[in-house]
Amino acid sequence: MPERILFVTGRLAEEPLRRVVAELAAQTGFEGEIAVTGISVAALTHVEWLARKLEITGEFDRVILPGWCQGEVARLAEQFGVPFERGPKDLFDLPEWFGAATKPPVDLTNYDIEILAEINHAPRMSDDEIVAMATHFRDSGADLIDLGCIPGESWSRVGEVTNQLIDLGLRVSIDSFDRAEVEAAVAAGAELVLSCNQSNIEWASQLDAELVALPEAPFSVDNLAATIEQLTAAGTRFRIDPILEPIGFGFADSLARYFEARRRWPKLEILMGVGNLTELTEVDSAGVNFTLAGICQDLGIRSVLTTEVINWSRSSVREFDLARRQTFHAVNNRALPKHVDSSLVTLRDASLKELGEATLNDLAAQLKDPNYRIFAERGQLHVMNRDGYWQGTDPFELFLRVRADARKPLSESHAFYLGYEIHKAVTALRLGKNYTQDEELRWGHLGSDESESGHSLIESQ
Repeated sequence: MPERILFVTGRLAEEPLRRVVAELAAQTGFEGEIAVTGISVAALTHVEWLARKLEITGEFDRVILPGWCQGEVARLAEQFGVPFERGPKDLFDLPEWFGAATKPPVDLTNYDIEILAEINHAPRMSDDEIVAMATHFRDSGADLIDLGCIPGESWSRVGEVTNQLIDLGLRVSIDSFDRAEVEAAVAAGAELVLSCNQSNIEWASQLDAELVALPEAPFSVDNLAATIEQLTAAGTRFRIDPILEPIGFGFADSLARYFEARRRWPKLEILMGVGNLTELTEVDSAGVNFTLAGICQDLGIRSVLTTEVINWSRSSVREFDLARRQTFHAVNNRALPKHVDSSLVTLRDASLKELGEATLNDLAAQLKDPNYRIFAERGQLHVMNRDGYWQGTDPFELFLRVRADARKPLSESHAFYLGYEIHKAVTALRLGKNYTQDEELRWGHLGSDESESGHSLIESQ
């Protein structure tokens, strides 16, 4: 016998839910029925209210509640003798939600690229500032905290600061060519030194730490060979960095160096300084980080150096942490990094969902109360209640029309609420995002999962 599922919703979502359930039932083979409660907005349902108002006739294998339903669902299961569960917070996500229920989610816990997060100009900062930034980097996914020193100066307290970070359980690297700074940091526990070339190889190769070997200028793979030979002969632990150049300064050639370095030295560890692109390219950094993570994964580049100095890159560490997990999954499973995780889709949404003109017209015709419903789709704002149905692209002009047609004057609080929600709707239209009244726009890893329904005035008038 096919599974019988009861879907609980409010009056406003009844018609779109019926369409979605009918299509989904035809695809998956279950039998679905809809229970429409007396409340208009499904997001405002509560277990305590449903316990009093919900009526179930017939036998069902389970009951799906609106995703925003509050309260202890177990109470309903006990009362009605059938399993209850919350569905997705957006009814249009039901097909994906049902698919996720039949196959395990993609495991994104694994990765093999190490992130070094650099604290730039660390000598100019207080100890508290360094600790705060190091903690932020760690919480964002960094594996090592890189202390970036200042060329031409010598930081006398680098050993003390290194000790502080290590005492906090952090791994530390030192970014300096100054011998006193490097030796003090290594003595305090720094495990990696950035960087080494022919100018400092004699003393650097004697350190009890791993080194990052750089090519000599002008940069080429050939200019790495001598340093590699010397470090190998000395038994020094090292990785190489062919150096990623900014766009306009040999970017494509520098990428070719990484490919050539991997071809010539297939077993050497390689580091890429991705900050040379994210910090020096005026573009949102998430896509840049993902692309570079894909290159690193393909080439077996197992460490990257990044930072978060300029504002458009202020979440680069977290972005690369998410990217390295998705690219690891893609490369190791030969699977496209698509429909796996939307955390890095921040500007737009992964897909747009629309009620459509007919549904909105039907909904507007049924409204008998003064509460405003707001929608954003097909390039327009849609506002409706018992007094009318207003559409437009200019939020100011639209608000004036709504206020003029209202049967009673808008209160200050309700006017503010309308302005706030219409502003969110305009933002959604401009960026290509889904808008749902009383819910936050989705900002990927930059947003939160909390509903704004606690501030809703939809039922207040």
